[in-house]
Amino acid sequence: MSEPGVEAPPVVRTRRLLLLLGALSTFGPLSIDLYLPALPALARQLHASEDAAQWSISACMVGLAVGQLFIGPLSDRVGRKRPLLIGVATYAVASLLCATAPSITTLVLLRLVQGLAGSAGMVVVEAMVRDLYEGRRMARILSLLMLVGGSAPIVAPVLGGQLLYVTDWRGLFVVLAAISALLLIAVVALPETLVPGLRHAGGLRRARAGYAAVVRDRMFVGCTLGTSIGSIALFVYISISAFVLEGGYGVSPQVFSLIFAVNSVGLVLGGWLNSLLLRRFTPEQLLVAESLVAVGASAVATVAALLHAPLAVFLPILFLTIMSGGLASPNATALALERHPANAGTAAALFGSTGFLFGAVFAPLASLGGTGAVAMTCGIFGARIASWLAYALVARPGRVTAPLPP
Repeated sequence: MSEPGVEAPPVVRTRRLLLLLGALSTFGPLSIDLYLPALPALARQLHASEDAAQWSISACMVGLAVGQLFIGPLSDRVGRKRPLLIGVATYAVASLLCATAPSITTLVLLRLVQGLAGSAGMVVVEAMVRDLYEGRRMARILSLLMLVGGSAPIVAPVLGGQLLYVTDWRGLFVVLAAISALLLIAVVALPETLVPGLRHAGGLRRARAGYAAVVRDRMFVGCTLGTSIGSIALFVYISISAFVLEGGYGVSPQVFSLIFAVNSVGLVLGGWLNSLLLRRFTPEQLLVAESLVAVGASAVATVAALLHAPLAVFLPILFLTIMSGGLASPNATALALERHPANAGTAAALFGSTGFLFGAVFAPLASLGGTGAVAMTCGIFGARIASWLAYALVARPGRVTAPLPP
């Protein structure tokens, strides 16, 4: 909010703001999930291997991660609107170029650009909310935006699967370009929310000091490491599940999109179950225990894959495995950020971007063992074990005695 002697931010209608910011917050999930049902067909048409096709996902993740680290501080210096306009416009152009990509190498490079541009929509959203609201009002707005963002992985693959009835994977990128073009028109009409008096020219020295402060905190490092390693499990599932279910079990792209949506509901249910548990337990008490539950669920899924379980058996186990991944993550996020109120933006950027980077770099390694159910479940199982160890041995919730910053 405004300080004494500083111009107040503009008044924006809440409903319009929520619709626009909610749409912008879905750039990441839409970029990754919309064309998942078409991934096997994409590999065939571009004469690429399955693991090469998966790198088109990883490249987008890298862009989404790296872009946040640069665009966030930039928006503190020049305002929110200009980076957002440039990001959305670049995303639209990159999406159209993806639709015309002649080779998998070109597509991967364009997906990197698309991710860099899409990160503007993700990182600027929270900054704009902070500009306009405070206290309980800000928390409520952020909660609503999180609900919108959480629904995107459910809707996107279903929409992509249905669109494949009338188009191919290239058409899906045209759809992304059309969506971003419409958003660009809406962003033009949105006023600047960061008034000139609140902008700073801290530069690299200020950013470096903020990052140094958070990485010295063992709790932050442990929670970030555990969540980022845990995200590898999710990205392994995202990268390989289409090949497992369409290639291994013979389901259609449309059926796969529905299965993916149901499992995404499970991920949301995991977060909801955690919120119920928080009525009786603290995040410190739940973090390690819930991550151990995720390890157990992924172990069962690995056994089912090794035994070549039929689809009717494998799907419920996979659902529980994905759902268990939504238990510990909210607690890790809260524990990582609550100790750094003075560097909340920096901590949030580092926390969020690290997960994308880990998933982008390590998830494709799971396909080195193939793109079957065993490779997918073993990758998830290994990541869950490492995540649990990070929480238990590095973060050590409940053992940190240093007082919280004022």
